[in-house]
Amino acid sequence: MTTLLWLRRDLRRADLPVLLAAADATSDDVAVVFVVDPALWQSGGTVRRAWLAASVQATNDSYDGQLTVLYGDPRDVIPAAARRIGVTSVHVSRETTPFGSRRDQQVAKALRDNGIDWVETGTPYAIGPGTLTTKAGTGFKVFTAYRRAWSDHGAPAPAGDAEPSWRNVDSDAQALAALRAAQDAPGLIDLPEAGESAALGRWRDFLDEALGDYDTDRDRADRHGTSGLSPYLKVGAIHPRTLLADLGSRSGTGRYTFVSELAWRDFYADVLWRQPRSGWHDLTDALQHMPYDEVGPDVEAWRQGRTGYPFVDAGMRQLLATGWMHNRVRMVTASFLTKDLHVWWPVGASFFLNRLLDGDVASNNHGWQWVAGTGTDAAPYFRVFNPITQGKKFDPDGDYVRRWVPELRHLSGSAVHEPWRHTDGYREGYPERIVDHAAERHVALERYQSNRAATDR
Repeated sequence: MTTLLWLRRDLRRADLPVLLAAADATSDDVAVVFVVDPALWQSGGTVRRAWLAASVQATNDSYDGQLTVLYGDPRDVIPAAARRIGVTSVHVSRETTPFGSRRDQQVAKALRDNGIDWVETGTPYAIGPGTLTTKAGTGFKVFTAYRRAWSDHGAPAPAGDAEPSWRNVDSDAQALAALRAAQDAPGLIDLPEAGESAALGRWRDFLDEALGDYDTDRDRADRHGTSGLSPYLKVGAIHPRTLLADLGSRSGTGRYTFVSELAWRDFYADVLWRQPRSGWHDLTDALQHMPYDEVGPDVEAWRQGRTGYPFVDAGMRQLLATGWMHNRVRMVTASFLTKDLHVWWPVGASFFLNRLLDGDVASNNHGWQWVAGTGTDAAPYFRVFNPITQGKKFDPDGDYVRRWVPELRHLSGSAVHEPWRHTDGYREGYPERIVDHAAERHVALERYQSNRAATDR
């Protein structure tokens, strides 16, 4: 009566409904498995692989060293492992991304063909994609309406604990080698501490130190005003259900704003589930006649943080150095690529997705579409972020820029945002601006107006 628990985006042991289901379904033991899928493993960048490897190792520690790591295509590996172990059922948290859903359908069929049950329990989200609908029975197209329905519905309480007997199964040597290689990659950046204990510790620190000012400080790139939990939410080291339960006794604008950010995460997942094509194509046809420029040297300058716009460059260098970027700066850097360089958003979304520790198709790509004007918004053509004024507003003393752009550390205060205004601004080798923002903003608005006229015809 052994059951198999296949972990994916739920790398934890506490507050895990699928673990309870796997334990309840057996009178013997549970085999806990993670699969290193080469299709996903190779498509992610070095930082993402290292973070996932560290998270898997931390999960193994949480499961008392009983996590089995296998290598290969899960469509083959999971059915083969289930037959070899002799399990009666395979348990997973429901997956709703286009890739994950297709994969799971094929794995489930292979298992059922062999008389093995496939059981889905729980979701990586507070409220699973597809749960909420409008009065007409359709999905929500704008966040504000979704947020109201999300609040009215409410998230379930955290799951209880399970202490089953574990079935010890040897890991694949190839899988273990892949995890070691990822964590030993040359030139790898310093990563946060991985695992659910680290996630819970970070959460407690945020509650005590930053929640009260979250509504204002979360936009300040020069402050530690965000929770820092997105990499942990990505791998499921902590669940939003846990966060919402802890916030139940809190009040204030900081709490409200943080809860809204969790709702945004669920909203984008719901949009992707309902419209899978929106992962890599325009969600709407609002810009169907928009002309885009080819990828050229200016895009490479953007990737390396050498555009000549300090706030943009600081963000891109933060991404390259840490695998994370402040959310306000993500919007500014995305606007620069799509509005100043006139490049189609998937170019930037792909670059981010491969390098972000928290890289998630739903949140990352729909966030890019929100900036680009192809996503969940009604009037996108007026939104062109000014990288200079954004820097002055959200890094007023220039501390964020000086941290990530050492060539500008000789400039004090807000002067760092406009080195071209100072005689010694470029003395340390900082690059001059690759484009003129005011001119490119004009070009962007002209293109949007022409697109709108063509769409109305």
